[in-house]
Amino acid sequence: MAETARWIMHLDMDAFYASVEMLDNPTLRGKPVIVAGLTARGVVCSASYEARRFGVRAAMPTQQARTLCRQGIFLRPRMERYRDISRRVFKIIREFTEVVEPVSVDECYLDITENKLGIPSPLELARLLKQRIREKLALTASVGIASNKFLAKIASDLEKPNGLVLIEPDRVESFLADLSVERIPGIGPVSQHKLSQLNIHKIAELRNLAREQLERLFGKSGGRLYEYARGIDERPVVTQRTPKSFSRELTFERDTTDLAQMQQTLRDQSESVARRLAARQMRGRTVELKVKYDDFTVVTRSRHLDDFFDDAQTIHRAALSLFERTEAGRRPVRLVGVGVSDLVAHTETEQMDLFE
Repeated sequence: MAETARWIMHLDMDAFYASVEMLDNPTLRGKPVIVAGLTARGVVCSASYEARRFGVRAAMPTQQARTLCRQGIFLRPRMERYRDISRRVFKIIREFTEVVEPVSVDECYLDITENKLGIPSPLELARLLKQRIREKLALTASVGIASNKFLAKIASDLEKPNGLVLIEPDRVESFLADLSVERIPGIGPVSQHKLSQLNIHKIAELRNLAREQLERLFGKSGGRLYEYARGIDERPVVTQRTPKSFSRELTFERDTTDLAQMQQTLRDQSESVARRLAARQMRGRTVELKVKYDDFTVVTRSRHLDDFFDDAQTIHRAALSLFERTEAGRRPVRLVGVGVSDLVAHTETEQMDLFE
């Protein structure tokens, strides 16, 4: 096996919410289990692989999932239970290394260049980690191993469920060549359409575009695409992440033109975001508003304030001024959301005030 300066692992629990439901109720095993919001506006959180054969996917509207999989077993999510199992998974992971970057309750990156067990083979280490999770929790995980986070993420998704794929440094180019561009994290339908217009469907074809051309097409992310097409990703595994923003969203049970209802929702969301800022002892400088209309068109507005803030009144006042710049009330609204970004810790703003 070729030597590498570092080994990064991406671990993704298989159909996590659905798997936990089957763990707690073994009669569900082998059946199309779908964990989803059960209201008219609900969406799918997780689907067992039996349900995925019918085309059911996460983030799909529940009503669409019911149409695709009429024999599906639909369950409400039990977030506290999933968080409890997640804590146990991460406890096992930290028996192998402390250099862990959680992405969500069921997904993380690990830097396993060095590990607590002193096992030199990344494959052997991954097999042992998967075995520990299976023995202690009766759950399976898919793992990708490579020299960076981008490649490890792609690798973990290739042989689900219960997959294990290692990409050695000397075969990165050949590994990526035949993969579809949609395998690149962050490439969505709009980006795919732009690339297809240039007759680019595979990562090997993406390499034919210059960095400048990609940056013209995709802005800042164009440079990242240029590097990803060549298997380059210098991002480290970050053990403590500073949040970039806090936000709250609400999807209404029915599309609404009731301005009073929406304004009260914005007030409630502003108070919720302010509580989260206080809990993390952080302040922000930008208020963001999101509105989704009944035809699923999404508009966003933002306002950068002169001073840092963490209070609900400031957030709400700015959100209302942004809300007035939308067509809410004239067009039915499906969802509204409020967020705060450009975050810094209280101590940092105190230092800025002192120097100012």
